[in-house]
Amino acid sequence: MDKRALKRELLGYSSMVIGCVFYALSVVLFLEPCGIVAGGITGLSTLFHLLNENLPIGMITIALNLPIYLLGLKYVGWKFILRCVLTVSVLGVMTDILAFLPAMTDNKILASLYGGICQGIGIGLFVKFQFSSGGTELLGRLLSKWTRTGNIPVWVGICDAIIVVTGAICLRDANNILFALIVVFVSTKISEVVLLGLEKSKLCIIVSDKAEEISAELLKNSPRGVTLLEGKGMYTKEDHGVLLTCVKNRQLTQLKQIVHSVDENAFVIINESVEVRGKGFKDWSKEE
Repeated sequence: MDKRALKRELLGYSSMVIGCVFYALSVVLFLEPCGIVAGGITGLSTLFHLLNENLPIGMITIALNLPIYLLGLKYVGWKFILRCVLTVSVLGVMTDILAFLPAMTDNKILASLYGGICQGIGIGLFVKFQFSSGGTELLGRLLSKWTRTGNIPVWVGICDAIIVVTGAICLRDANNILFALIVVFVSTKISEVVLLGLEKSKLCIIVSDKAEEISAELLKNSPRGVTLLEGKGMYTKEDHGVLLTCVKNRQLTQLKQIVHSVDENAFVIINESVEVRGKGFKDWSKEE
């Protein structure tokens, strides 16, 4: 293993540990003290702990994941399972080690928000460096294979929903469902920020008979490159220029103004770009 690969591996494992710390903090500082069952195997472990304080959340999380790993060994391979075992072991140990920390708030809405932020950081780091704690994600994969539906997100959602609703019933708190939804929503948004960063970009497709003039104005007033494609309207059978460009969110208004000033009849499509690499955007040298 060369130095670059070794550095990448060390960064990945270090980030996994940091992710486990944040995920554990979400449980011990916010969710468990406020009695919030937020889904996932960790949420189920939290429910067991709330019903019986003698059951440590971390160890229960490890114990509940092990049967899922054994079931998934045939389908996802031992390398993936090994990374899952390592991640959930660190997560379980961290959760129990940090259990002595006092609750940060007794407000359930604030706990849901802060807990979601911490979970989002942890999940984002797991995904970014190709780690997983398994849990309902792996269980969803297995159920999709066994039922031959191929719809993994639906099965993951069903598993998490069962855990959340079970928590609401056992704790006799219907509001738990709302708090769990807040945690999931916030953690999803935060994990996207960890994965993709704060800088968003737009993919713009411009169809116009004045494509040359528009591209000249864009190149003169914006540092972004423009690609000209040849297109044909299948209804009119007429040839049109198709411009393809990516801009930062803050540059979108300027682009629309330029296009409108040159051709009021231009057809513009604007899409959210998940990631853009190349000159003016994320450098390829920073590829993980």
